[in-house]
Amino acid sequence: MERRHFFQSFFHLIVTALASAFGYVNHGCRNSREINDRKLSMQENHKSQIMSDFKSGYFQLAQSGELKKRGEKLWEMMSSCTLCPRECGAERLEGERGFCEANSTLEIASYHPHFGEEAPLVGRGGSGTIFLSNCNLRCVFCINWEISQGGEGEKKSIDDMAAMMLYLQQIGCININVVTPTHYSAHIVLALDKAVKKGLRVPFVYNTCGWEKIEVLKILDGIVDIYLPDYKYSDSKMAEKYSSDADTYAELTREALLEMHRQVGVAKPASDGKMYRGLMIRHLVMPNNVSGTKEVVRWIAQNLTKDTYINIMSQYRPMYKAFDYQEISRRLTNEEYRNAVMWAKEAGLTNLDIQGTI
Repeated sequence: MERRHFFQSFFHLIVTALASAFGYVNHGCRNSREINDRKLSMQENHKSQIMSDFKSGYFQLAQSGELKKRGEKLWEMMSSCTLCPRECGAERLEGERGFCEANSTLEIASYHPHFGEEAPLVGRGGSGTIFLSNCNLRCVFCINWEISQGGEGEKKSIDDMAAMMLYLQQIGCININVVTPTHYSAHIVLALDKAVKKGLRVPFVYNTCGWEKIEVLKILDGIVDIYLPDYKYSDSKMAEKYSSDADTYAELTREALLEMHRQVGVAKPASDGKMYRGLMIRHLVMPNNVSGTKEVVRWIAQNLTKDTYINIMSQYRPMYKAFDYQEISRRLTNEEYRNAVMWAKEAGLTNLDIQGTI
């Protein structure tokens, strides 16, 4: 009996020690649900700690007064406007509308949590998206043409935009995501300056068509946490045809991508699954190879890094004026998308966001 009690006691001690080491001791009341709840709580605390440790560059620039200075510099560029590569020269500060159809009055179509963006930008609370009216690229196939070219939106002040940013953060959005920002870059930076002084802290996403001036991007250096540019075409002749004579698109977008990469580096999610910094490129695969996907992915692999984040997008569908152009008047085929993914992998790209099963 003594030997049996000895082995029973010894076995109990071993089991208890192992259970304690892995957090499974009952202590009279803990059950498996409580253990799972504790694990979830620890995970949430870890995620909260990552967010609380995050500090955007715009915070530091606001503290020093530099953020406001940069906003004012961009504002001055609207006089005989040179904010975008078109350099149309419109006297926007005098009320004249530029090629983009914007003057100095901010116009916003909507603001809300967006759950359709890339997963690391969404999290649980969504991406805090602000859709800006008008556009400097004006593509014939634009899915948001009512906003970008149809004039949909309301006039708002810079204070209004700052309040929107704070509201989106307050309701749980994990970033502020400004869509089609180029022609309103001055307003955005000045709104950030106001918002940060009232508690804005989440990452700032610059969601652009990719056709940017290096001069403007350098002003944004340290302000933008996540660049989210399109790389629409490898050939500027396609941009000239489908994006309102933007005949420098490919060349200037490549220069812009190099500058964005220099500023924020490779985009990789943190341990909480969220993106806090980096370059995230979007490429919309188009019918009949209009977008030049093979050349796009080769250029990225050869000139950035193999682990550059690239979302190979399959959702092209003819919208707006696309039906006037036979070659883009249909949806993408499965084979065209599979080829796009194959080319990206053959180029050696490893950080691919692939849509659906192929």
